[in-house]
Amino acid sequence: MPWPLEQAIRRYEHQRWTTDSNRRVLPFEWGLEHIGGSAGAADPRGFLNAWVARTLADSRDWYAASPANDYHLHSAETAGSARVLTFTSQLQSPWPENNLVHARFFAVRNGGPAVVVLPQWNAQWDSQVNICRWLNHMGISALRISLPYHDRRMIPGHERADYLVGPNIGLTLQANRQAVLDVRRCLLWLAQQGYGKLGIVGTSIGSAVGSIAMAHDTLVRAGAFLHVSTYFADVVRTGMNTSHVWEALRAQVTADELRRFWAPISPFPYLRLMRGGTQKMFMVTAAYDQTFWPEFSMDIIREIRREGIENEVLFLPCGHYSLELAPFSYAAALRMGLFLFRNLA
Repeated sequence: MPWPLEQAIRRYEHQRWTTDSNRRVLPFEWGLEHIGGSAGAADPRGFLNAWVARTLADSRDWYAASPANDYHLHSAETAGSARVLTFTSQLQSPWPENNLVHARFFAVRNGGPAVVVLPQWNAQWDSQVNICRWLNHMGISALRISLPYHDRRMIPGHERADYLVGPNIGLTLQANRQAVLDVRRCLLWLAQQGYGKLGIVGTSIGSAVGSIAMAHDTLVRAGAFLHVSTYFADVVRTGMNTSHVWEALRAQVTADELRRFWAPISPFPYLRLMRGGTQKMFMVTAAYDQTFWPEFSMDIIREIRREGIENEVLFLPCGHYSLELAPFSYAAALRMGLFLFRNLA
């Protein structure tokens, strides 16, 4: 029988999940045109199997980034607020609104340590601001990026970031690749500004995007990730808040197929790239997480340790949503801040 704390956490998680009433079950699409294929391909599975093999083998090319030529740091929108950095995304999606990247810059000084902060799926414009300000107290500047299809990058007709995680196979691949490239452009901008000790903080899908960026970018010394998992598809298939996405996929692809098709946007295949390096990882995992299931979190933690990547792990008796509640949020913030201070500041 579950302990009272577990029961309370699970009730809270379900209550939070039910407050989002704007989820839509979108139609399944192969979406091969978003990754260089044809929308009417006769054998989409065959195309994807070959494409995935090439992409995983050549991931450094697929995720290769170059600086933007239109970085612009705007004046603060209100007194005391962060300045907003904008630039054009390296990967151009079909929607212009999504192709202008917005990132809020919480600077401590000109130079020193800095991190790129990646929020969770469907985060609002002000999400993760408290993390940025906490890092500022630790002497670390923070650049909080808006993920593709979020807040100021939202496209007409959508209330949620349906195209970052959706039942369109190719579009989801394109969107998450775009997210990684956007993060790398943020890192390049910080380096241009003289910030020499760089890190990444990611939450939920932000941890997946951030860890992939870290694996492909030696500018990153340390990464702190709140909620971790192995494969993108396994989270979508089993997670509570992605059940409506799996509903549109389950009749079209098997679990094994989806895990392979979305392997290029999953953290697990790229851990080998950090083998023998000096990058360090801090991870928070939640015992009652119904979105990033604990067994998947433990699988990737074991693999990180097997690869010899230096790491710290904080296990908390909470869930995916309830990590934001005290005392769990305080414990996570303190350990994360100390980890980044030791390795960057």
